[in-house]
Amino acid sequence: MATNRSFGKNFDLSISKGVTLVDFNAPWCKPCRAQEPIISALKKIYRGAAKVAMLNIDENREIAFKLGIQSIPTIIIYKDGMEMNRFIGLQNNETLAKALQRLVG
Repeated sequence: MATNRSFGKNFDLSISKGVTLVDFNAPWCKPCRAQEPIISALKKIYRGAAKVAMLNIDENREIAFKLGIQSIPTIIIYKDGMEMNRFIGLQNNETLAKALQRLVG
């Protein structure tokens, strides 16, 4: 499961500007692995319009705890650092794309 280690280290800064979708996951989670190709597709579709990142909760426990992540996958969409949407469990491409589209215009 591809994750961006620097994103976790600079989490607050990474979500502070623009639209950012963060998929909180873990490599041992089967629904998270099923979510991965959908997140990868969104990353390609929204390149330049929104940031799309995956964050391993095992490697970023403090962030997951601070945000109250209790189930994975959890997907949070931020706009300028503010949480705009939270999805818990496996989500389809259409649901996530609609939520992103509303925020990127």
